[in-house]
Amino acid sequence: MPFSDFHGNPATVQSAREMLGRGRFPHAVILSGPRGSGKFTLAQMIAKAMNCLEPPMTDDGLPDFCGRCSNCERIAQADDLDARFTEAVEAREGLRETDKKETRILVQTHPDVLIIPPDPPQMLVKVDQVRHVIGHIYYKPTQGEHKVYIFPTANFMKEAANSLLKILEEPPEFATIFLLSENPSSLLATIRSRCVQLRLEAIAPEDVESYLEKERPEWAARQRALVARLCGGGIGQARTFDLAAYTAARQDALTLLRSSVAAQDHTELFKVTEGYRAGAEGKEKTDQLIRASYSLLQDLLYLLSGTPKLVRNTDLGSELTKLAQSVDLGWVQKAALKLGEVETGMRRNLLRSLSLDAFATSLERA
Repeated sequence: MPFSDFHGNPATVQSAREMLGRGRFPHAVILSGPRGSGKFTLAQMIAKAMNCLEPPMTDDGLPDFCGRCSNCERIAQADDLDARFTEAVEAREGLRETDKKETRILVQTHPDVLIIPPDPPQMLVKVDQVRHVIGHIYYKPTQGEHKVYIFPTANFMKEAANSLLKILEEPPEFATIFLLSENPSSLLATIRSRCVQLRLEAIAPEDVESYLEKERPEWAARQRALVARLCGGGIGQARTFDLAAYTAARQDALTLLRSSVAAQDHTELFKVTEGYRAGAEGKEKTDQLIRASYSLLQDLLYLLSGTPKLVRNTDLGSELTKLAQSVDLGWVQKAALKLGEVETGMRRNLLRSLSLDAFATSLERA
């Protein structure tokens, strides 16, 4: 998968390759863009190009990577970050309780490329993870030309963010740190000032549809159109989108919202919420429900504000319109706040079914 296979944002990719070609790639880069825009994919591509043992000749004379040498293949083992992250979490769960508390989640398939994902359950980058980077970054690469450190989600605990500044102030010449973020303004100003910023923009929905026509031929045209809008122009998110799981979660989310408006009978509500149990499987199901609920609330906001062209759940036009006629902007705002409380409750291991029941009944209209 050479740089030419990267979808969209040709100017940003070109800029990155030109910096590689000059041999002056920045030591710290904030790579920003919406979810699914390819931030991690591009960071991995750059890591491969920096360390490729058999760089190919290109028509434009700019650096690329072969994808076949041992360095490219080992770095590529982390391309499926979700799988590697799950493996790391499971490995930690298998440790003794004392060791588990001292172990932080890191992903490394190549000795010179380290990925530092947010550490569960808080899903924040911890200070111990940054200290691990500090302890290793100043050693020269062992099997490549350049060391690369990727923070896939740049959500730092305060102490971790302050520790990161120590590296950014005096980085070694053979290392690059990538901070991937949907919202770079959430990073400390002192961090932003020490980084070069590259931006990936969302891809037009029609281009995502064209891509899905080749990648997901089993989907009908209306399904591809729906996924393209739901993913907001994110190719990576669209490629891995679980449409069946989303539509199931969305149906449950509709039940919650409808029960909040028509409060006379809670039978359907209780039938839905009793299926949200404890455990990892229940957590994933609840997370999907919350995401679907936010998506529906956003569409209601578009309808109430007179911008129906922005609605993403296009296949639910009549149902959303009917629901929008029964609520107002204040109700949508309250629903979003209450949904945030459900998310907080999930992190405190509150009973999921009761939390969802409370969410729906708290929004009931007289």
